[in-house]
Amino acid sequence: MNFFDKFLKKIVKISQKEEQHKDTHQDEEFSVDELFVKKFIHKGGKFLYCSDLDELEKNLIQVLQENQWNNVISFDENLKELLTKINSAKTTKIIPSLPFLSHCECLIANDGSILFSSKQLKDKKLKDLPLNFIVCAKTSQITKDSRDGISGIRNRSEKNAPTIISSIKDYIINKSETDFMSYGHTNSKSLYLLLLEDL
Repeated sequence: MNFFDKFLKKIVKISQKEEQHKDTHQDEEFSVDELFVKKFIHKGGKFLYCSDLDELEKNLIQVLQENQWNNVISFDENLKELLTKINSAKTTKIIPSLPFLSHCECLIANDGSILFSSKQLKDKKLKDLPLNFIVCAKTSQITKDSRDGISGIRNRSEKNAPTIISSIKDYIINKSETDFMSYGHTNSKSLYLLLLEDL
């Protein structure tokens, strides 16, 4: 390798480090909720802010109508009342063409991911659920990182700790993806997040 090649490699490494430092520094300028939204949207997530329950209902109706979904899959009994209010049917049978509607455990700000547990997924793995997700969450569920998120899950459920904790970290479905390391184990989902302000 000649001097010029070595010099170019060194410049590339320095510029990559500067770019990483710049991203980290820029992230520090955001509040935790702003950082989550920035990372979530950057990864391809669809975000709808809801100032109250009425707005959440309207946004959910709009998402269902826009995608021509008449029914949803959900294991969450707490969402039954909401679905009854908006005249949408609920099933627990996995039908790939229907969206999966759920709450979540928490939203992770530093990487824009969403954490789920067996409380939301029951005995299912994320890869066994449909590609389309609609998640209802609250701003109080945003945590700085996954360590804080997992600590929060443990604190909230000391007696009934969930058996499975999974996360969705990517919201762009790429069917042509052939990465053998993730073959059959991708947790990518096309995801709508209805974020309710509760702080």
